[in-house]
Amino acid sequence: MVFTGIVEEMGTVVSVTRKADLEMWDGSKSEGFVLRIRCKVALDGAYLGCSIAVNGTCLTVTAFDQEAFEVNCAPETLRRTDLGDLEVGHLVNIERSMAATDRNSGHVVQGHVDEAGKILKFSPEGDSLWVRISLSDELLPFVIQKGYIAVDGTSLTVCEVNRREKWFNLMLIAHTQKCIVIPKKKVGERVNLEADCMGKYAAQAVGNLRHEMKDLETKLKVTQFAAVAALCAAAAAFLMRR
Repeated sequence: MVFTGIVEEMGTVVSVTRKADLEMWDGSKSEGFVLRIRCKVALDGAYLGCSIAVNGTCLTVTAFDQEAFEVNCAPETLRRTDLGDLEVGHLVNIERSMAATDRNSGHVVQGHVDEAGKILKFSPEGDSLWVRISLSDELLPFVIQKGYIAVDGTSLTVCEVNRREKWFNLMLIAHTQKCIVIPKKKVGERVNLEADCMGKYAAQAVGNLRHEMKDLETKLKVTQFAAVAALCAAAAAFLMRR
């Protein structure tokens, strides 16, 4: 199950509720964070337990009717994303999970947000819009020029990366500006960031390979040292016998 980063519609937050009586698996009660979002497209084919990305965050539908759906946000979700910033009336990007028969016009988006960056600057150029966004040292290695990144669930191309000042920028064409929430936010507001998962898997594989190579180099040095020591001992023994 993945998403494409092609936003299907903008939904409207109807309610933001912290409920103290959400039922746990064992029947006990606990506090939870529940969002209710009004939309149209995402309700087509919706069912309890289906996945819908809200601002690029993969969430499980826990209730729905003809006008809206509800999702619960776990503490880790609220720590990692901008969903805790939402208020009634806010617009959010909505995308249903990709069907096996669908064409992917964006890139592979898991809906597993890495962090929330801040909008630093908007700069119009013709009918397009430059957007500059901050990011952390942890995410910086996975963001490359002309690579993919999902911003509030929108599949976008990184245009420039400033590693010293820790920001990247991207350009939104006129059509995209009308279909997503990013241009409607203000400088200083947060956006969800998910780096290209293919790049993260590749980096992990290379990192593991480097670790294994370092272990082999260490073992080789130990073996070489032992071999030299053995040769020296044999040479000394030979000389003592003469």
